[in-house]
Amino acid sequence: MLVLLLVMVGVVVVGRHRVGQRLNQNRVLGPTTSLVEAFAAFNNGDLRSVVDYAQQVIEQGDADAAAYELFVRALIYRSYSEIGRESDRVTALEVSREAVARLPRDLDMQALLGYALQAAESAGEAGRIALRIVEQEPDHVLARIVLSLSYGSRGIAEAALREAETGLKMAREQNRYELEGHRALALAHGDMGEYRVALVELENAIGFNGKLIPLHFEKALYALQVSDVDQATVSYYTIMALDEDNVKARARLCELSERLQERDSALRYCQEVTKLAPVWPEGWYELGRLYFLEGDYEMAQSAFGQCSRLQIESDIAIKDRQLECWYLQGQSAEILGDCDSLMLVYREFQDMVRDAGLPQTWSYPPDGPPVCARAALRARQAASP
Repeated sequence: MLVLLLVMVGVVVVGRHRVGQRLNQNRVLGPTTSLVEAFAAFNNGDLRSVVDYAQQVIEQGDADAAAYELFVRALIYRSYSEIGRESDRVTALEVSREAVARLPRDLDMQALLGYALQAAESAGEAGRIALRIVEQEPDHVLARIVLSLSYGSRGIAEAALREAETGLKMAREQNRYELEGHRALALAHGDMGEYRVALVELENAIGFNGKLIPLHFEKALYALQVSDVDQATVSYYTIMALDEDNVKARARLCELSERLQERDSALRYCQEVTKLAPVWPEGWYELGRLYFLEGDYEMAQSAFGQCSRLQIESDIAIKDRQLECWYLQGQSAEILGDCDSLMLVYREFQDMVRDAGLPQTWSYPPDGPPVCARAALRARQAASP
């Protein structure tokens, strides 16, 4: 028994150390922090401060279920607020596992683990945990919400809607998790194709905390499903009012402007994306595509070149790369008659396809690209006596 206890303590300590390293290796702990400050920051939409405050509470050894719950919720919401925040969901899963190790009999912590698993795209495991909790405690709100989200992720839309309705009813009765209850119900209606109802439920969720950026992204998504471009645009501008340098909102506005054939606006937003996030390959891809469609092949070639280079430098697996950055870069070079650049990017593309065993999608005749073959022929003719 003593050995088991020591092992569990070790798991918690090591887990806490790893979580601290993942979140901020250079963070210096300030004065003693209370959960009151953390909840105030959450209500103000300041998720960065929430994460810092909650982490301090845990590291000070004062953590209870409420501290872990707030920590994980803040990490998950933050992960959907901006590009490049996927690691927050990994950390949320680590934190929730630590919480269960520290409070193994606490059903709230088990439900929190299910919530983190669902966000980490482990819907099946999340659903199994939620079902076990519901069997023991049928009116457990977060377990019902996790169960709904799990069903939705697995395409079981009617069950997701049923559990979301049950979860929201319990949330109202218990005066807790009402925001998550409305959001789960919105997602369930969205999975059923009932986008207008989903919009109403998201508006209800926003009523509980209008400063949580992911809710506005989801509202914009459903607004576009019913062709309400104005409402989607308002949602994106709301996000930028909450976070003036939000890259994800600008990327969405770039896409929306292109859909509306507002090319100047699309170009401006995509340029802002690459300025604010110069090492994000997807931003350069979208900008390059706009230049290509506009017929500005020199700028397109440059943007696609940035996209290709960044994917290699980021060590992205070949199968996960946006290979159009190579193909359209090559097409731009071919149109410009830039044979040297074309052959370089073409060989690189061929090497990637071969190394990763991908289907061949870009090939030239044995003599190479026609523009290069013609250039070589002209060169030989010019050199002939």
